[in-house]
Amino acid sequence: MTDLAAPSAVRKLMERHGFHCRKSLGQNFLVDANIVNKIISSAALDGEDTVVEIGPGLGVITRAAAMRAKKVVSLELDRGLKPVLEETLQGLDNVHVIFGDAMETDLDGIVGACTGHRGPYKLIANLPYYITTPLIMRLLRSGFNISLFVIMVQQEVAERIAALPGGKEYGSLSVAVQYYTEAGYLFRVPRTVFIPRPEVDSAVVRLARRSKPAAEVRDEELFFKIVRGSFGQRRKTILNALGTAFDHIPREKLRKLLMAAGIDPGRRGETLGLAEFAAIAGEMHSLDLR
Repeated sequence: MTDLAAPSAVRKLMERHGFHCRKSLGQNFLVDANIVNKIISSAALDGEDTVVEIGPGLGVITRAAAMRAKKVVSLELDRGLKPVLEETLQGLDNVHVIFGDAMETDLDGIVGACTGHRGPYKLIANLPYYITTPLIMRLLRSGFNISLFVIMVQQEVAERIAALPGGKEYGSLSVAVQYYTEAGYLFRVPRTVFIPRPEVDSAVVRLARRSKPAAEVRDEELFFKIVRGSFGQRRKTILNALGTAFDHIPREKLRKLLMAAGIDPGRRGETLGLAEFAAIAGEMHSLDLR
């Protein structure tokens, strides 16, 4: 069996199948057994878990997950990897490889079709940089039955995901992820452990799905519009930032609304926590100012 943690063996595998990495798909393959083991350990897999993997690549994490989980369903966009995965995953009867786009695929549907499993499952992924944020948001807002995410993303994105109010990394992504999950930054992954080597380091984050969102919100679309508006112009006060995002609301009315929500209009969006954004959304919803 090919040693997928050995760069020389990986290069020979790719040459044998005439496979070339596609930059347009953000293909950077992990070749470090220690990092693979840390990712699998972070997912706390047991023999009863069903795992969905997005982007198996050459199958290095897939193989490790298959040794610890009951079933693994891997979703891969690039059909050019089919012969490679047929070789590297040979003999693993509990692995199902599906070719499709994670931005369009019904994950619950493919899990049910491949395994018959209808309950919660865990998701492991090495996400391409070019699609990280929209894919995370789709997975969080879709209602898919994912109980735990262990995902590798660009270092900068990982820091944003786990950031707390007041820091420069804190932004709309931080709020959105933490609204749906308990988010934790786990460890850095240096660029040197990938083929080909990316231009930046990566990091692994762990997102545990909350049983209910972190703040009570009556209108999620309004809530997220407020969040985006608050960070759209970071140097502005929350009053001025929301004045731009909700330009149909008279400025004085917006000022009173913020004060009614317990928010000083002179604060900046980056200092507000989830409950404070929710309070603004609640006031705006009550006044029907969407």
